[in-house]
Amino acid sequence: MNIGEVLAELKEHFPQVSASKIRFLEEKGLITPRRTAAGYRKYTDAHVDRLRFILALQRDQYLPLKVIKDYLDAVDRGEHPESLPGGLTLAPRSVSDQLAQELAGHTRPLTRAELQGISGAGSTLLDSLEQYGMVSADENGRYSEHCLKAARSAVILADHGLEPRHLRPFRAAADREMGLIEQATAPLATRRDSAASARRAEAAREISEACLGLHSALVAAAVADLDT
Repeated sequence: MNIGEVLAELKEHFPQVSASKIRFLEEKGLITPRRTAAGYRKYTDAHVDRLRFILALQRDQYLPLKVIKDYLDAVDRGEHPESLPGGLTLAPRSVSDQLAQELAGHTRPLTRAELQGISGAGSTLLDSLEQYGMVSADENGRYSEHCLKAARSAVILADHGLEPRHLRPFRAAADREMGLIEQATAPLATRRDSAASARRAEAAREISEACLGLHSALVAAAVADLDT
């Protein structure tokens, strides 16, 4: 297959994927297509399966490419690495459309009724979450997997007496962190090569993962003090 045919295979479940994204993954050593004598890239079904695996882990498990690459390199060497974060133990050569979908648990954005049913959030709670900017529907009135995670967390917090109005500091903190990420990745946005946007997105993902790790560590340390 050429890169256009690969994109056609991937677009159904990864509509945002682009040729520059695939070239970026090649640049990072995650995929190595065969080259013709004229230098054109040629892809096999195995390459497409590998791409599905990589894209699903990025989208649904929010894993940085380095973690994914280390796992793939180990599998390519014939090793049997420990499970990826999240408990996944899939070998990339066996990833099918169905398995890639199952990584997310669903294959499309959710309606409001579906979001309520899956998360357990009542209509009043969901209205408040939207009011305070914790979740928001897209132009088609659908909600992303990020909204689902936020709604599920809000349900647990509500059981402990924390209402959406109490959660406004989280929205403010997220906005501040996003400002730091945009500032740190701004130099990458000025580059003109085709993979610049993919490179900036990956850098943003790595920085956000570090921010979440720092936040988690600080809160965990404070919680531990309650037990002393």
